[in-house]
Amino acid sequence: MSGDEEGTESPGGSDDDDAEPPRERKKPVVVVVEPETPGNVGTIARAMKNFGLSELKLVNPPEIPEDGEAYGFAGHAREDVLPNAEEVTFDEVVANYHTVGTTAITGEDDRSHERYPFKTPAELRESLKTVDAPTAIVFGREGRGLNNEELSRLDEVCSIPASDDYPVLNLGQAATVLLYELRELSVDETQLPDTEVTRAPENDVERFHEFFDEFLAATGARDHVREKNALLMRRLLGRAHPTEREIHSLLGTFRKANTKLDHADHLAAKYDEPVYPPEG
Repeated sequence: MSGDEEGTESPGGSDDDDAEPPRERKKPVVVVVEPETPGNVGTIARAMKNFGLSELKLVNPPEIPEDGEAYGFAGHAREDVLPNAEEVTFDEVVANYHTVGTTAITGEDDRSHERYPFKTPAELRESLKTVDAPTAIVFGREGRGLNNEELSRLDEVCSIPASDDYPVLNLGQAATVLLYELRELSVDETQLPDTEVTRAPENDVERFHEFFDEFLAATGARDHVREKNALLMRRLLGRAHPTEREIHSLLGTFRKANTKLDHADHLAAKYDEPVYPPEG
C-alpha cells in the first residue's frame, strides 16, 4: 500500500497532537452595587481573598481611602483585591457577564408579571459548573439589596436560606456564605489536612479485632455480652476507616493490656486469689 492510501499515518503523527489544551475556566468576578459602608466592601474583599477570587467591581461606591475602614476590614486583600477594584456601571455588568443576583426578599409574589427562579448557593454552584462564560456575582445595597427592576435584568438569582424569623443577612455575611459555597469554582486546593486517607491494611485491622476479642475474654463478661461488644467495635472501625498509624497505636495498647491481664490471671492462680476483686 502506498502512503496515500487509507490506514496509514502521516509522519507528523495523529491530529490529536495539534489539539488545543482545554481552556481554563475564568473565575467569577464580584460586583457590589452602591455599597453604603466602606467596611462591607473590605469584608467582601477579604472573603474573595479567602476563596480564591481577585476581581472586584463597584457600582457607585463611596470613597475608599487607604487609611479607612475598608482597608482595615480587608485583611490581606488590602494588598491586591481592594486596591485593584474597578468602578463600573450596572449596565456594563449586564452587558458583559453572565450575571447572578443575590437577594433575600424581592417584594414580588405570584401576582407579579416577573417571577424569579431562586437558587440556593449549593444549587448555584452546580449550575455555574455548566456555564462557559464570564460570570459576575452581583451583591446589592446593605439596606435594600437589589431592586426588582435590577433583578429582572440578571440571568440568575440566588438566595441564602435562613431562619424565617430573621432571613436577612448583612452584606458581608451574605458574600462570605455564597463565596464559600462557590469555592469549587475558584480554589484548586485548600488548607484542609488529610483530604485523602489511606485505610489500614485489612490484616492489621483483623489483628486488632483478635486482640480486642482476647481483651473481652479477659474481662470475664458473658458470651453474649462479648459478642455484642465485638460487633459494636467492628461496626465502629468499619465507619472510621482507621489509618495504618492509628491501627498500630491501638494494636500496641491492647497488646500491653492483654499481657498485663494474662499476668494478673497467673498471679491470681499462683496465690489462690480471685481473678476479679469483689464488686462493692
